Amino acid sequence: MATSKNIVLFGQAGAGKSSLINLMVGENVAKTSSDMRSCTLQWQEYSISFGGESYRVFDTVGLEEPQLGIGHYLDIVENAYKVIQYLESRGGIDLLLFCMRAGRLTTTLQTNYRLFHEFLCDKKVPIVVVITYLENEVGEMDNWWKRNKDIFDEREVRVNGHACITAIRGNYPTRYEESRHTIRKLVKEFTVEGQKEAWEGDNLFVSFIRKLKELLVGKKNTGKKKLLFTGRKDVLVSCLTKRCGLSPDVAKQLADRIKNDEEAT
Repeated sequence: MATSKNIVLFGQAGAGKSSLINLMVGENVAKTSSDMRSCTLQWQEYSISFGGESYRVFDTVGLEEPQLGIGHYLDIVENAYKVIQYLESRGGIDLLLFCMRAGRLTTTLQTNYRLFHEFLCDKKVPIVVVITYLENEVGEMDNWWKRNKDIFDEREVRVNGHACITAIRGNYPTRYEESRHTIRKLVKEFTVEGQKEAWEGDNLFVSFIRKLKELLVGKKNTGKKKLLFTGRKDVLVSCLTKRCGLSPDVAKQLADRIKNDEEAT
């Protein structure tokens, strides 16, 4: 029996990620109410199937606007890392679904893209952007992409594919069914064998965190916890700030949190 493909779904709050999952499945399996706040700090896993294929969709927390506060911000970055760890023993990630609401490609959206695609997956996993809330688009929904594609290119947000959809059934049943066909076709296309490069959990982010732990607390098999961070901290913080868009303060606090977790174990 074929194994399920792993899909990581990320993006801004309010973009309709839960509705997107329900659209793909064809029934309501994901909560869409606002009582989920800005998603939980633990990812939500959904086992779905369509077209004779099985998928596991991991609805994750994305970075939000800065006013959320550093504590919440750090939780989100750390949670994203835990998703990668969890999937490491399950064949890795087959596809990234980057969900955004039709509108501007904000700095926060760009940071999310770099966190998941570049930093977590080292650009080795196919990524598809899904633009939602296009039920009122004049003409074809795909016209939105034709108008905005150059902006993505200018800001170096490179994707393997795109889907312009609506995940709202309401008064748009034709567009809703068209959207279901579009997203299912795209998912199937980019999860076939050979799409992703040799992906292992020991990618840039995971290896960085592991090295960071060693630098902070030393290798446990030495019997001593040596603080080797001096002189290298700036390099590590720079990696997080430049590649992931984190502020120096957030990068430093993330490192400190990992250090404290390790020392407690």
